[in-house]
Amino acid sequence: MDPALRSDRLLVRDWTVDDAEEAFAIYGSAEIAKWLAPAMQQVPDPIAMRSVLEAWIEDQPNLIPPSGHWALVRRADEVVVGGLALRLLPPHEEDVEIAWQIRPDEWGRGYATEGCRLLMRWAFTQDIDELFAVARTNNTRAIATARHIGMEWVGETTKYYGLRLQVFRIRPADLDSVPS
Repeated sequence: MDPALRSDRLLVRDWTVDDAEEAFAIYGSAEIAKWLAPAMQQVPDPIAMRSVLEAWIEDQPNLIPPSGHWALVRRADEVVVGGLALRLLPPHEEDVEIAWQIRPDEWGRGYATEGCRLLMRWAFTQDIDELFAVARTNNTRAIATARHIGMEWVGETTKYYGLRLQVFRIRPADLDSVPS
């Protein structure tokens, strides 16, 4: 993403392989991984995390915007506090999902909300007309975040990943009512 997205507290930027240790604190966490499967499995160690980051970095230039994976960095100390993604949802790869993962030790600080709002505003400059978020019915944190970032609940489905998921949607006009 060029240029990187910024708020007073956060920076959304491309991943680097040097982020492997900090990314492992996110994607190696069992607390996070249980919600990601089957889209992504828990990363077993920092070496494997480095490989995942290498794959994301290599894929990024070949993805059709706005798809991609990005690091969410706290500007005050340059610590990676989370990851954000925009990706096409299976099975038909028509719907674009916004996804967020925040390190468990950073939960409750509003980083997911702030980072998602930055990414949503940018995504809607990339010729798409809606974004979706999906969450398992018992993932209360993700459901609360989806609502907090201004997404509207549109129902429950088994369409994506063959799992029973809550589906949320936001459109560009909805951003006008969402604080920056």
